[in-house]
Amino acid sequence: MRASWCSCCCPPSPSPPHDFDDKRNKNKIHEEITNNNDDNDDIVNANDDGMMNAKDDANASAVGPFGGGGFVRGAGGTMGECVPYAHVDSSLRALAGQAEGFGRFSIGGMHGSLYHVTSLADSGPGTLREGCKKKEPLWIVFEISGTINLSSYLRVSSYKTLDGRGQRIKLAGNGLQLKECEHIIINNMEFEGGRGHDVDGIQIKPNSRHIWIDRCSLSDYDDGLIDITRQSTDITISRCHFFNHDKAMLIGADPTHVGDRCIRVTIHHCFFDGTVQRHPRVRFGKVHLYNNYTRNWGIYAVCASVESQILSQCNIYEAANKKLAFKYMTEKATDKEEPASGHICSEGDLFLNGSQAVQQYPEKVFKAHEFYPTWTMETASTALREVVQLCSGWKSVGRPSDL
Repeated sequence: MRASWCSCCCPPSPSPPHDFDDKRNKNKIHEEITNNNDDNDDIVNANDDGMMNAKDDANASAVGPFGGGGFVRGAGGTMGECVPYAHVDSSLRALAGQAEGFGRFSIGGMHGSLYHVTSLADSGPGTLREGCKKKEPLWIVFEISGTINLSSYLRVSSYKTLDGRGQRIKLAGNGLQLKECEHIIINNMEFEGGRGHDVDGIQIKPNSRHIWIDRCSLSDYDDGLIDITRQSTDITISRCHFFNHDKAMLIGADPTHVGDRCIRVTIHHCFFDGTVQRHPRVRFGKVHLYNNYTRNWGIYAVCASVESQILSQCNIYEAANKKLAFKYMTEKATDKEEPASGHICSEGDLFLNGSQAVQQYPEKVFKAHEFYPTWTMETASTALREVVQLCSGWKSVGRPSDL
C-alpha cells in the first residue's frame, strides 16, 4: 500500500557533499560469546505479552524521551501511512539523497545518464558488470528479469545507482563488492546462493562511504549477507529482508582494525527472519537500529563487541528458543592496554515471547541527533511488525518515469 508522506515525516533532500516463503537456516554454526554483566547493567525482561524498555516509554507520540530530532508516530494510523519511503517511487531519481540516517547524503548516479542492462550474462556489452565498472556516474536500470550468475565479485565504482524497480533481478554465485567507492544506491534487488570463501552478498570494504542499500532480499551465502569493514562509513540499510542464513551482518571484522572507529551505520525497517546471528554484530562502530523486526534468532539478535556503540530504538525482538536478545563480546583493541566490550542502549524496544535484554553502560552510547537532525520512527508494536514484513525485501514495483 502506498501513501504520500507529510512533509514533517520526509527527510529533506540534502546537497551532495563536496568530496564526493519462510525458510530456516540449514547451518548449525555456533559462536562463543562472553556475556558481561555488572552493577551498571540495566536488565530488561519480557513476558509472553512483551514489554518496553524500563527507562523509556515506547508509547511516546512525539520526540519526547528520544531527544533531538527523532520523530515518533503512534500506532494508530493506517498501514499505508506507516510505509517508509513511499515518496521515493514518485519518479526515477527521487531515490537520490532520500535515505534517513548516516547514509543520507548518498546520491548514487543522480547526475549521470541512464545505463540499460539488456543481458543476464556475467560480463560483456549490456551487462550489469559492464555498467558498474564505468567511471562516470550512471543510473543503472534493467530491461530484463532473471538471475545473473556471477563467477567473481562484481565491483561497483563510485556514483552508481543499481535500480531494480520494474524487473526482478537476482544475483547468485557471488556478490557485489563496494571497494574504495562512494555514493552508491542499491534498490529492489535479490541476492541468493553465493558460494566460496569470504563470499558475501554485499561486501563493503575498504574506505567506502555514502552508501544506501534499500528494499533488497538477501539469503543463503557462504559468508555474510552484508559485511561493512575497513573504515567504510556513512551507510544506511533499510527495508531489507534477511532469511535462510547464519551470519547476517558484520560491522567491523577484527579487533586489530582500530581505524574502524570511524564506522557509522543506520539500519531501519529491516526484517531479520530466522537468521541465526549478527543482526548485526559490531566492533568499534556507531550503529543506529530503529523499527527493525528480528525474530527466531538461533544464537542472539544483536552483539556488541570491542568499543562499539549500538543505539536500539523502537525495534521488535521476538524470541524462539534462545531468549537473550543482546550479547556482548570482550576483545582487546591493539592500541589499548585492556580488553573491552561494546555498549547497547535500548529505548522503546518491544521484546516478545519471553525475550530478555541487558543494557551495558547505555550512557556511553552516542545520541543520534548529534549526527543527523531527523529520522522517522513508529512506536514498536504488533502493527509495526506487520508494516516491516510488508515493506521489506524485493517488491514488484514499477519503474517510475525519469522526469
